[in-house]
Amino acid sequence: MATIAGSLAGLAGAGGAVSVVVRRRSRPCLTAGHGLLRDTDADPLPAVLKLGLTGMTVPVVPGPHGELFLGPGTPQPGRTLRRLVLAPLFTRAQAGSGRLWRDQRAPFRLVIEFGGPSRDTETLFRAYRMLDQQLRDHASLLSRCRDGVLTPGAVTVTVAGIVDVRELLAAQDDRYAFAEGTFDDLGSWSAPPTLVPTISEPWTRLFGWDGLDPITAEERHQLHAMIRAAHEDGRTVRISGLSQGPRRARAAVWSELGAAGVDVIADTDLAGLARHLRRHPVSSTPMPHLPTRAVRRATPRPNARRTTGRHETV
Repeated sequence: MATIAGSLAGLAGAGGAVSVVVRRRSRPCLTAGHGLLRDTDADPLPAVLKLGLTGMTVPVVPGPHGELFLGPGTPQPGRTLRRLVLAPLFTRAQAGSGRLWRDQRAPFRLVIEFGGPSRDTETLFRAYRMLDQQLRDHASLLSRCRDGVLTPGAVTVTVAGIVDVRELLAAQDDRYAFAEGTFDDLGSWSAPPTLVPTISEPWTRLFGWDGLDPITAEERHQLHAMIRAAHEDGRTVRISGLSQGPRRARAAVWSELGAAGVDVIADTDLAGLARHLRRHPVSSTPMPHLPTRAVRRATPRPNARRTTGRHETV
């Protein structure tokens, strides 16, 4: 964390002068908060920043003129990633001498999820190259990996939704984007933390508990163990995809995730998540007595989809 804070502080002045002054609120940022957008979100970034959430997932589709458009659906004029997300995000960072909030201690996690009807690999690779060029226009504010060395910045960009994007990213000696990972990547030589720094999994893929009843001791034990294993492998963990239920049930899951020391909680209920994290901050010291290897059941709980195993031993 000290390294990240130092890197962010070193960005002061790097962006140069800007003509737009972004007013800042005194409300502290929420390092563990991550916004998932709804289809109806026309301009999502202002709400995310106002609530202090330090990350968001943006679905995009390739469109005309080398632009990426906020999806889903047919590209709409003006609804580009560059205009609605990248430009205001970096303007705010430049106005703040390399920070989005005065108390920022970790990069803002921007996940760009490529979608759309076309899943042609070459089309998606061209779309990534569009993104890569746009990111290089703001290189001084971005986390980067150069010759295998990761340097944090004000914003970390992760790419999702592209088949074999890891191979494309790994081929770049100097890049400003990273790949999504799963718990299957722990201990993998082909997916080091410099390429796949974050484990991202939907809750319902891992656990059957929906927050309506108390969590079982076994699932709580497994949750702590999985997060600890990821941390020991040099990764951060982001959990999303909670069951669609009442807020009190979702809050129960948020609380368990926070107690286990998860790094990021992602949800579509932006206001509810922000309010919860202000009242119940994520623990930086999860229970120390739990083992680092997750306990796996021979038979999963109903409605809980699981991976069949790890690619390599943790």
